[in-house]
Amino acid sequence: MDSDRDAPARAALDPVSRRWVERLAADHPAREQTVTRLRELLLRAARHELARRRGRLGAISGPEFDDLAQQAADDAVLVILDKLDDFKGLSRFTTWAYKFAVFEVSSKVARHAWQHHPPSSDSLVLQQAESPSRSPGETLEQREQLRILSDAIGELTERQRQVFVAIALNDVPMDELALELGSNRNAIYKNLFDARRRLRARLADAGHPVDGVELSAS
Repeated sequence: MDSDRDAPARAALDPVSRRWVERLAADHPAREQTVTRLRELLLRAARHELARRRGRLGAISGPEFDDLAQQAADDAVLVILDKLDDFKGLSRFTTWAYKFAVFEVSSKVARHAWQHHPPSSDSLVLQQAESPSRSPGETLEQREQLRILSDAIGELTERQRQVFVAIALNDVPMDELALELGSNRNAIYKNLFDARRRLRARLADAGHPVDGVELSAS
């Protein structure tokens, strides 16, 4: 961070946030201690978020649970140090930093779930889940729709696919994804909207009804 160029921006920050930013600068003598303190805060945030999402972790607990929290905190620290110049003081520094820990937890929970329950075309659903009351013909039709959707996801642009998989399949909050991708909520929403529109178009082209279809995670 260029100290002369960024001095006005730092002056506009609240005192606590300004102290965090200054002490995390590469040339600050207290940087190592400040990074350690930041990691401790993010580790607590990661553990809290993992506990909140425990339902998606199955039987994972103890050392494995803590290892996920440690990984999330470590990765969040690296991202924050890389994006330190992006902090504009729109919220307190710690609030801004916590979002990265939450995003890392979201990513790791999703990855853990996918590793233990690999996704298939059946992971994609159309708001109407399979029901025991469905006839064999209706079940076959839905499976065909899922196959079409699975193929169509591979035809999205890289960003559309990234956004759709993160939000619709992995339940990553839109604001957290925008922060991680260096984007904004409107751009993320546009990518998600375009992805869903293209997927619906593929269903329509294949002769499947799309009225009221909402693409989401199971």
